Amino acid sequence: MAIISGSRLGRNDQERRRTPKELRDEVVRQCAGLVALAEECGRAETSFTVFEVGLADALFALARTIVVLFLALAEERVTATLTDDLVRDGQRFRRDRVLPRALMTRFGIVRYWRTYMRSCAVGATRRHGFHPLDVSLGLLADRITPSLLALAVRLAARMSFAEARDVLGWFVPSVPSVEVIQAATLGYGRYAPEWFERAPAPENDGQVLIAQLDSKGAPTATESELAARRGKRKKKRGGKSGSARHRGRQKRERFTRKARRLPGDKSKNAKMATVLVMYTLHRTRAGYLNGPLNKRVYGSFACKRHAVEFARREATKRGFPPGTRKQVQVLTDGDEALQLYTRELFPDAIHTVDIIHVVEKVWSAGHCLFKKRGEREEWVEAQKTALYENRTADIVAELRRRHDAVARSGPGTATKRETLDEIATYIEKRIDRTNYGALMDRDLEVGTGAVEGAIRALMCRRMDYGSMRWIKERAEAVLQLRCIDTNGDWDAFVKFVHAKTRARGEVEGKRIRLQQRTPQALPTLQEAA
Repeated sequence: MAIISGSRLGRNDQERRRTPKELRDEVVRQCAGLVALAEECGRAETSFTVFEVGLADALFALARTIVVLFLALAEERVTATLTDDLVRDGQRFRRDRVLPRALMTRFGIVRYWRTYMRSCAVGATRRHGFHPLDVSLGLLADRITPSLLALAVRLAARMSFAEARDVLGWFVPSVPSVEVIQAATLGYGRYAPEWFERAPAPENDGQVLIAQLDSKGAPTATESELAARRGKRKKKRGGKSGSARHRGRQKRERFTRKARRLPGDKSKNAKMATVLVMYTLHRTRAGYLNGPLNKRVYGSFACKRHAVEFARREATKRGFPPGTRKQVQVLTDGDEALQLYTRELFPDAIHTVDIIHVVEKVWSAGHCLFKKRGEREEWVEAQKTALYENRTADIVAELRRRHDAVARSGPGTATKRETLDEIATYIEKRIDRTNYGALMDRDLEVGTGAVEGAIRALMCRRMDYGSMRWIKERAEAVLQLRCIDTNGDWDAFVKFVHAKTRARGEVEGKRIRLQQRTPQALPTLQEAA
């Protein structure tokens, strides 16, 4: 079988610099090799799988040569406009030697050459020059092309970092390490708040705006776990054979078994994130509300008020400013903090408690009152009917009556009275947000199923697996990148980030590094629009 080779280098490999003419000749030779490969395999008894794999390798080799040709031509274009001395932002540079660089691309690692402009500053410490070609093309200081780095980060937003690297390795010859993908995720996550702020409002929106808010916890590392993670690693003792199997045995022998958790102890150490789902409904001529239209999700580990402020800003952006005559409905799970903030920032909106949360409370009361399944189900169905008929006050009165009928002394009576009182109080405090019958007559929402589904998609499938322990600021980057991907804005977001880094590189005269080892701080509160 014909073999086609191309630039595929490690960072320390050496390859002589070739002129554009030599690279063009190499491209022609490799294209002829592709034709020869097809003819040879077609005439021989070659299976399609063998031919396909060989063709893929040949195409990657050809692509690497074309990439080097592109970079060589771009270097000629850039250097044609350079002078031996250059003044940029008040600093003087002089042309220095041409330096090679290994670059990881989607087609493998290539090596290219570019001119270096050295700073002429005297006595300055660590004064660096810059490479005009890298600045002109928007190449990063990460030694990885922006598109490959963005692809790795997108996979990391959907699966674990190790899995992202493995999956990416199925499709490209060279992949970044897990540590690089983690750092790149933090780097892209730094641009997520600015993207959400500047993202344009969706077109062709409806006449009714729906906002649903709920919270979900992600397992978070404790201070002791962080200290062990960040401290000096203990030297592993290999045991008899040096294998992981014997190291595990020695570890179990050295440490005693941990005591069982007491009631109320939390092993998850969860930190709560608030998730928002916003969409609109379109009113038809028949009076029905169709949708959802332009659904958008957002999540953050910042305080709950931040999420409500974000909802206020997005509502204004979508044409529902404070004081609007358009209909706005905000649904929550009955959380008192969310209730407080929505009343402040959405005073004219319809506030609704998710009906499923109220029904769950009714079921808890039913289990408390009735031992027989049939009686319990019959009683709960009667209360659900009252809910859908705007008779929530009757449910509260029924719970109070049942509470008063329970004896003050006796086995289990204290717990029963306390449970019934808590449920009655919970529903009574939210009675003004439980007029489900009237809402259904107006074809509005009565449940928070959309945000419950968003929580499962955004957090449960990525951030809530066994043995996971997050730091809030790191989890924030992953969560917001997942929101951008879920909203279908990933390509626009990547273009936004790369345009920002390229513009910044042109202003500062240097390549920008996207990888970040430290996460960005959580968003702070801002004055609502």
